[in-house]
Amino acid sequence: MKKILTILITGLTLMFLGCAQQGLPEVSANSTNRVLRYETGVILSVKAVAVKDNGTGTFIGSLVGAVLGSTVGRGRGSVLASLAGGLGGAYVGNEVGKANAQELTIQLDDSGENIVVITKGTKHYVGEHVRVVKNGGRVVGVEAYQ
Repeated sequence: MKKILTILITGLTLMFLGCAQQGLPEVSANSTNRVLRYETGVILSVKAVAVKDNGTGTFIGSLVGAVLGSTVGRGRGSVLASLAGGLGGAYVGNEVGKANAQELTIQLDDSGENIVVITKGTKHYVGEHVRVVKNGGRVVGVEAYQ
């Protein structure tokens, strides 16, 4: 029974991980059906940063780790293995949940002012012309612009 449960949870986890479409820019649900504004500018500096996990990766990792750990050992050994699996899974889930990002210093064309934007991914470079898309005062995205 434990092996079937382990296989089921592992399969579901892999299935949900495979649902994400790779290579497409993401927009938030709040950005749909709204008029967005943009400003253009040039990137002055780029600094690599990591965005912390919001807790989802830690939770899923601890859950999967505890279930996998419970399949090891018998009696108290199984309880200890579940605890160790949960702790190990939480650590791994937290590390996997972090996202690579860039802190961009951008000089805007119209106002000449510099702004700092943190964007996920590592695709921008110094000297690149970009469009900073805004929803009110909030930055929705930064994309290459010609």
